[in-house]
Amino acid sequence: MSRRLARRLDDGQAARKTSTGMHAVVVLRNHSPNRFWPIRKVVFSLPTKLAGVKRKRYICKKNKVMDKQPQYIRFDWAMKRLLRDKANFGVLEGFLTTLLGKTIKIQKLLESESNQEDKDDKQNRVDVLAEDDKGELYLIEVQNESELAYFQRMLFGTSKLVTEYINRGENYEHIRKVYSVNIVYFNLGGGTDIVYHGKTEFRGIHNGEVLSLSPFQQQKFKVDAVSDLYPEYFILKVNDFNKWSKVPLEQWIYFLNTSEIPHDATAPGLDEARKKLQIDRMTPAERNAYYRHLDNVVILKDNISTARGEGRMEGRAEGRAEGRAEGRAEGRAEAMKETARKMKQGGMDVKLIMQFTGLRAEEIALL
Repeated sequence: MSRRLARRLDDGQAARKTSTGMHAVVVLRNHSPNRFWPIRKVVFSLPTKLAGVKRKRYICKKNKVMDKQPQYIRFDWAMKRLLRDKANFGVLEGFLTTLLGKTIKIQKLLESESNQEDKDDKQNRVDVLAEDDKGELYLIEVQNESELAYFQRMLFGTSKLVTEYINRGENYEHIRKVYSVNIVYFNLGGGTDIVYHGKTEFRGIHNGEVLSLSPFQQQKFKVDAVSDLYPEYFILKVNDFNKWSKVPLEQWIYFLNTSEIPHDATAPGLDEARKKLQIDRMTPAERNAYYRHLDNVVILKDNISTARGEGRMEGRAEGRAEGRAEGRAEGRAEAMKETARKMKQGGMDVKLIMQFTGLRAEEIALL
């Protein structure tokens, strides 16, 4: 009878091989910033053909043995530090290709006022401004904190790009096409969908007809519709989407929310992200900075939640106090009206009723 082995499989440590296999005790951990499993101990047996594999790490979930999934960097951090490298453009290209439904090839990244490094940055907003091989512009923004006027800020961002990227004296036909892609981690506006698309159309107020370009305009501007000349907006409300899907766009939204890329991901760009955005590829200094970033995001969300909770409590308290005051005032007014009614029925002069109750002559006449 072979000797039974029970050992913990930690980083870089493997259990010893026996003639029939091996037994191991595994302590489960998941350090993903978005998913937490409880730490627990699971005992299982591995066949002999696996027992000899050295420096192999396993996890066990629901009594299944599988390779440990890599941990990936959050997309906002990747945009800030990694995706600005031309060698990593494939991740952004895949994301934009999936979202817009057409192949996007990024030529270069451009500077904008808010995408430059700031040591006092509180991780509220990150953006990337990209230009494709057709000269079209893509402003990708990640917003962590709720902002009341976010819709107006989207408009300001695209308007600023329209005016910045045309030279003084150039014809208006040289105005660039701008796509505003907004990844928001808060509940923006009303609605239950996770992806929203906005564009400009002109419709007849009598027949609902969409105003179109003339054939000459289509040839001159190389577009099919009037809306192709105007900025377009995409809003991805990713905070509550955590279900894996076979739909490429939903796979991207799942990654944006969870920072996880399952092995069967097929969306363009996710295979590149799997290779480029692993936490294990970071240097110790980069990893420490990244974990500080995660801490800041958690603190930011906690501050928002606390402020909202306190605001609701204060609002309810003020409402109750105002309600009691209004109730007392209404009660006194009704009592005065009832007194005035009885005085009027008793034949008392209106001037005396006004003197004793404080009511106006018009109010007494209605009693």
